[in-house]
Amino acid sequence: MSDLNEVGERDNWICWLCDTPVDPDASVNSDRGPSVDSYSVAKSKKNVVTVERLAHRDCNTMKGKKAPVVPWGTELLVIDPSPIVATVDRLQRKGGREVIARCPSQEDAEQASEWLLDRLSRYAPDLSVSTQITSGGGQYMLFLVAN
Repeated sequence: MSDLNEVGERDNWICWLCDTPVDPDASVNSDRGPSVDSYSVAKSKKNVVTVERLAHRDCNTMKGKKAPVVPWGTELLVIDPSPIVATVDRLQRKGGREVIARCPSQEDAEQASEWLLDRLSRYAPDLSVSTQITSGGGQYMLFLVAN
C-alpha cells in the first residue's frame, strides 16, 4: 500500500467518490478524514494491477455497503446521464464506445466532456479514454470511447 500523503498529493487531495476536498490534516479516524481506497484490475489471468485512490474515510466505508456512485457535476447540463462507474467497468472489459449523456447544446456537451475526462483521470487513471460529440435530432450526444 502506498503512503497516504503520496496518494493525496497525486489526487490533489480530492475524494474520488464525492469529488470534494479532503483535509490532509484531518485525523484518519475522522469520518471526513483521508483514507486510501484500493481495488484490483485484472489485466489478464496472471497480471493483476492494484489501483489506489484518495477517499474520505466515510466515503470509503460506505462504498463497501453499496455500489460506488461517481456523481455528475451539478453545474453540467446533461440529460439522461449514464452511471459513470458501470460505463467505465464495461469499457474496461469490452472496449468500444458508449453514449454517456445527451446535451441540449454543443457548448454544454463540450463542458460535460471536459469535466468527464478530468473526473475519469482520477477515477480510472489507467483507463485510456476520449470523448466524441455528435449532433442529431436537436441535441448533442456525448460518447465515451475506450482507446
